[in-house]
Amino acid sequence: MPVLLSSTQRKDALKTLIDWSEADDGKSIEKHFQFKDFNQAFGFMSQAALKAEQMDHHPEWSNVYNKVAVTLSTHDAQGVTELDIQLAAFMDEIVR
Repeated sequence: MPVLLSSTQRKDALKTLIDWSEADDGKSIEKHFQFKDFNQAFGFMSQAALKAEQMDHHPEWSNVYNKVAVTLSTHDAQGVTELDIQLAAFMDEIVR
């Protein structure tokens, strides 16, 4: 089972990501992405979905037109783990 990150580890990991923040619940991280149009947003979600499936670690997300809201948490650990940080970093990488 993935190991829950401590508060310090979580804050340090967030510094390595682009515009991700700790959610109000303190048990997840979140980011809102905005794209040029729906096609770009859906393309992002498709790439992220393939990676998530490969990792067997799936985001909670929603899409409205060109916007995608993402929340990452490891349910088995009841909080943020390295899996969440890795998936967030991948998402940042594919939008560069």
